[in-house]
Amino acid sequence: MAKRIAVVGAGMGGLCAAILARQAGHDVTIYEHADSVGGTWRANRYPGVACDVPAILYQFSFAPNPMWSHHYARGPEIHAYTKSLVDQFGLAPSLHLNEGVTKATWDEETRQWTIETEKGATGAFDVIVPALGQLSRPTFPDIAGVHDFAGAKWHAADWPESPDLKGKRVGVIGSAASAVQLIPEIAREAGHLVVFQRTANWCVPRNDVPLTPEAKTLLATNIDVAMKLGAMQRQMIFDQADNFSWQAFQWTPEGRAASTRTALDHLEAQVPDAELRRKLTPDYPIGCKRILITDDFYPALMRDNVTLETAPIERIEAGGVRVAGGFHDLDVLVFATGFETTQWNWSMAVTGKGGETLAQRWQDGPEAYLGIMVSGFPNMFILYGPNTNLGHNSISFMIEAQVNYMLRTLAALENEGAAAADVTAEGQRRFYQRIEQALSATVWADPHCNSWYKASNGRIYQNWSGNCASYAEATATIDREEVAFA
Repeated sequence: MAKRIAVVGAGMGGLCAAILARQAGHDVTIYEHADSVGGTWRANRYPGVACDVPAILYQFSFAPNPMWSHHYARGPEIHAYTKSLVDQFGLAPSLHLNEGVTKATWDEETRQWTIETEKGATGAFDVIVPALGQLSRPTFPDIAGVHDFAGAKWHAADWPESPDLKGKRVGVIGSAASAVQLIPEIAREAGHLVVFQRTANWCVPRNDVPLTPEAKTLLATNIDVAMKLGAMQRQMIFDQADNFSWQAFQWTPEGRAASTRTALDHLEAQVPDAELRRKLTPDYPIGCKRILITDDFYPALMRDNVTLETAPIERIEAGGVRVAGGFHDLDVLVFATGFETTQWNWSMAVTGKGGETLAQRWQDGPEAYLGIMVSGFPNMFILYGPNTNLGHNSISFMIEAQVNYMLRTLAALENEGAAAADVTAEGQRRFYQRIEQALSATVWADPHCNSWYKASNGRIYQNWSGNCASYAEATATIDREEVAFA
């Protein structure tokens, strides 16, 4: 019997869940707070925004796109890809834009979830699928006077429409994933740019390749052949990325040494100045923080109109930023300071069995069995949940594995005549014993490693402990000793 499923969020995860669940015969409704689908690719529109995973890996196996403009897709075309999924799979009648879910409550008597939306609507569903993402809540640094700057200021995730930076004195606080993409773009326009770097990052070449119009035309002449060739290429790149993740992020001397040498060679090749290279050389193991893939960040820092400031920021004042030993007068201040990653403060309040809220359950840190299910919250299947982030391979592959696990669980419920699936408390405890043991052998557990992957208590709440292949294996079957049906 078809289940009524509420998908909360219309980013990559939510769209995947909706498409595959509808194909499996379920009745799906998608709720999205924003005015468009796309999630992070709708929200992030800063100059230079792009994916740092090859485009052929950042798409769904059931919806390949042979028309990417580059080997690494730009943000606007990924957003266009997500919108194309709505048309291709007929999701529009099931899609509620500008209507996020504010509350979801489990009813033990009816074995259903009751949801409430921003518009005051309510509904009863057999299943809820929170697809709210890991990186959606921008954070500002803990710096004195952070809100005192009198000039124009904004976070990279809230980029204004066509800001005028020509000739302006611009400061960018941050030098990680979004910063290395937007800094080269700003440097071409600003009168002077100051990059405030707290911590150097490991960077490796992107070696991006544009797809020429002629190549696109060739692919379009025989779409079947193009799809077959694309699948072969995707598998090859996927296997390379999976092996890289396994070797670099596990404590294997060979993987760490090879990755470190690649990054140091890239730095030396692009930055001839020894003092600048010293400032840009990290003092922590490679892989501890996300490795940045860029060809133009280092050259941007060597421009005459760019200053790399590594002295600690003392405070932000009305006219600029004061650092130890100096002051930078600024007209514009940009915060490229990332997202909240360990608190998991969802925009939706969730109440499970016995009136316990998910916020209460996660007050000491988020845990989800396989990153998908939480004990005491039946028929709730999280996408891109705790411990499902994976270095530099395909999050779309991980999402598909999660959705397929949900569909297998729902099919098993139907076969057994049950109404609800719930991971047992003991099953969730055993899972976290296994994953924490495996994570202890990764670079993220290195005592010298401090990053957004790791919480202040030392636990790693973001990352899967292996590679994509191991996650596919872990989600391929339902362990009935750990997941109960009722």
